[in-house]
Amino acid sequence: MSNSLPFLREFGDASLRGRLLIWPTRLLVVSTIPTHHLRDLFASYWTFSMMNAMVLTTQKKKYDIFSHLPHTNSGEHFVRIASWSRGDGLVFMKKLKLFPVKFSNFYGGQVNVTALPFAPHWQVTKRTTPEGGPVEVLSGTDYLMLDAISHGLNFSYYVIPTANWDEVTKKVEERESFIATVIYALLPNRLLQYDYTYAFEFASPTFCMRKPVLEPQWQSLYRPLTDTVWILSLVVIILLPLTIYWMINFEETKKPEKGEKKKILFVDVFQGALGVLLGQNYSMDHSTSASSRILVSCWLVFAFILGSAYRGNLTAFLTLPKYPARAETLEQLITVVDKVTMPPYGEAFRSFYSRSDSVVFQTLASMWETVTSGKEGLTDASRRKQAHIDVRRYLELAIAEQFTKADGSTHLYLGRENVFPGLSGWPIPHDAPFKENIDRSIMAVKEAGLYEKWSSDFMTQARKESLERQRQNAAEGKSPEEVADGADQETSGNSIVVALTVVI
Repeated sequence: MSNSLPFLREFGDASLRGRLLIWPTRLLVVSTIPTHHLRDLFASYWTFSMMNAMVLTTQKKKYDIFSHLPHTNSGEHFVRIASWSRGDGLVFMKKLKLFPVKFSNFYGGQVNVTALPFAPHWQVTKRTTPEGGPVEVLSGTDYLMLDAISHGLNFSYYVIPTANWDEVTKKVEERESFIATVIYALLPNRLLQYDYTYAFEFASPTFCMRKPVLEPQWQSLYRPLTDTVWILSLVVIILLPLTIYWMINFEETKKPEKGEKKKILFVDVFQGALGVLLGQNYSMDHSTSASSRILVSCWLVFAFILGSAYRGNLTAFLTLPKYPARAETLEQLITVVDKVTMPPYGEAFRSFYSRSDSVVFQTLASMWETVTSGKEGLTDASRRKQAHIDVRRYLELAIAEQFTKADGSTHLYLGRENVFPGLSGWPIPHDAPFKENIDRSIMAVKEAGLYEKWSSDFMTQARKESLERQRQNAAEGKSPEEVADGADQETSGNSIVVALTVVI
């Protein structure tokens, strides 16, 4: 209750700064201030115009109840909802109820939003009209969702021009924009600046890096057997000739001295034992005792089994080249790369990771570097020993459009584990009174499967266009370097080290 306009203005500012009201909170102002002053007051302050607020005024022996409706059939109005007098009692006007709902229908009113291109969620394509003039065409999963919600709640939208991602959310904080219609990850530090709509997307950041190259040729000869088998085989090859050599000399010492004895060299014994592994015969002329012959027979059987296993595995490894192990988890990532990159909006993630108790996240933050765009980060990741972190859907689309060859192969891959598992939604002002209506519309779109369908369609279209572009470039005789537009299109298959293989 107040008859002071300065006090009511100060209350309007303070209640907004202090987050005093949410939509279920009902605010009733009782005052004898003239109606035209109250009309200006309610139109000028978010607390009175947008929140669930009414004013009760007294004029002589009659009491009037007014509320500011930002959206009606005829625009924005300060509407008298009801009046009361001793003679007539409480009389309602225009079928309105006390504390009327303001945002179930926008009646075609304009809603300001902010967004920047972020494929596949929000894309801007420049086209030419039939008259020859340029025009920007909006598309993307989040744009289509906004368009569907605008039809459901009956409003038009205007995209406020913004220079960067910080300005996108700053407009929301200042309530100049009702919604930032591009997904933002739900981070605790961001909740201090704005609220979120219903979290409808699992847009967890993941990492992308270059696929490991094939191993050098000589390793293809080594891989058919494990390290343990190789070591044990080497020990046997060393000990067996020594044992046979000792046994032969021991046998010779027991023979009676009849003429000159033929001297047996260790080299001959070693070459004979080693030759068995290579498929050669072993001479038994020097082995006269049963024990030495049994030992040699065991060695022949062992060599046969080992050789058969090696040759069989070697054929398999040469036919199906084995790629080296690659990083799939965050713990593995920080041990194999020199640095990680992310676009400017990733500064909020770096700040969040640096304050984490996890050593892995702290290490990730120390390796952080900001790049101007996702394309730059992916290009650097394809050239150097580093990774680029971004939303998985964006990375899938960017790789399909810019880093995929005509045969469908690509030299980049996405980690199986996300960097930070979490939900994403649209930023909205703190305690926005229209949140419930927006959330209900978003849930309807998600539950109908439309959001996933739109995303799938964009990916299919991107792959189709990339394939057509590759075929056109090949038909025109253009090399990948000529159409790369500054990006490194060199694949891992172009390495000077080629794996040994039997495939022609």
